[in-house]
Amino acid sequence: MKIASAFWDSSALVPLCVHEAASRQAFAWSRRFAPVVWWGSLVEVHSAIWRLYRERAFSEASREGALRRLRTLRNGWREILPSDALRESALEWLNGYPLRAADSLQLAAAAVWSGHHPAGRTFISGDQRLAAAAENAGFSVIVLSLGKP
Repeated sequence: MKIASAFWDSSALVPLCVHEAASRQAFAWSRRFAPVVWWGSLVEVHSAIWRLYRERAFSEASREGALRRLRTLRNGWREILPSDALRESALEWLNGYPLRAADSLQLAAAAVWSGHHPAGRTFISGDQRLAAAAENAGFSVIVLSLGKP
């Protein structure tokens, strides 16, 4: 049985790799929605794993497990590649929303994935600001939190 796809921003991917408060919820959504991600998400999640390790949030063994889970996840996701049109779209998102540069690229990638018709498309995020922008853009947004799905 094929599952539906959703755009997963990097903040939603991290709990699939690193055990944290939102992990249970992220795994529940991952059973319902296959990930579509921005091309740079691999770098962002890899960075988060190493930052947490350097901050002593978990052990070397846990870091290696998180990196293994990221590799496995990467094998199953669909990636939206960079393009001039995507970059222009990201600039437009920055004009209208208080987003960081990487977040505008993720929102632009989600827009490209949806064919610029976000109605009925799901966007999964752990970042309130990016989730709000995605919702304003017309996506059906799932915000990961401490609660259950």
